[in-house]
Amino acid sequence: MRRGPSRFLLLAALLITVLNCSAAAEEGEILLREEFDTLERWEPLTFPRIKKHSSYSVEPLEGGACLRAESKDSASGIVLRGTFAVKDFSRLRWRWKAERVYETGDARTKRGDDYPLRLYLVFPFDPGRAKWREKISYKAARILYGKYPPQSALNYIWANREHEEKILPNTFTKNSMMIILRGPGDVGSWHEEEVDIVADYRRAFGEDPPPRAGLAIMNDSDGTGESSVSYIDYIEVCR
Repeated sequence: MRRGPSRFLLLAALLITVLNCSAAAEEGEILLREEFDTLERWEPLTFPRIKKHSSYSVEPLEGGACLRAESKDSASGIVLRGTFAVKDFSRLRWRWKAERVYETGDARTKRGDDYPLRLYLVFPFDPGRAKWREKISYKAARILYGKYPPQSALNYIWANREHEEKILPNTFTKNSMMIILRGPGDVGSWHEEEVDIVADYRRAFGEDPPPRAGLAIMNDSDGTGESSVSYIDYIEVCR
């Protein structure tokens, strides 16, 4: 398969440590604020059979810095090291901008499953929450791949076209749900976002989320063969 579950597994494999935050930080309102002065907290995420990788770099912005994500018929991402407690820190805030969308991108098709920008929340598998059938299938996957697949994922996406639905299942795996926040009419301008992870997970999957989640960013265009540049000013994980 060109992508999909294999990407899902690779993303989960990187989310194996806990965020290096002090006890004081965990007691406060904000667990993490990433302003992209450097990319030291982030690990690259690449995929088998995809030789062209998207680029991620720090770019000056308004006296500070931002993340620049560029894709040219390419696919790769970056993953924040570690996971965080979702119910304790269920608010995710960020500011982003896309210069253009992908003309042939479409969240309803496998070939169109490219986005100028998306923020992933990936939830590691929790055996204590799993039903017996899930435990069997996840155990088999662990034997095959060497690691448990993730339990599930939320994708906050900058969609390429307008959709009536604001939540769509990923075309490659039902364990990953796409939440549409922006679209073609929003390109060229900065937009502030604030989401409630727990509420969104309940809307998408009909149940409470697993206890911990990891964060990733991607601009990919290997399906559409197009190109785009997008930016993130900051990301906050908070109570």
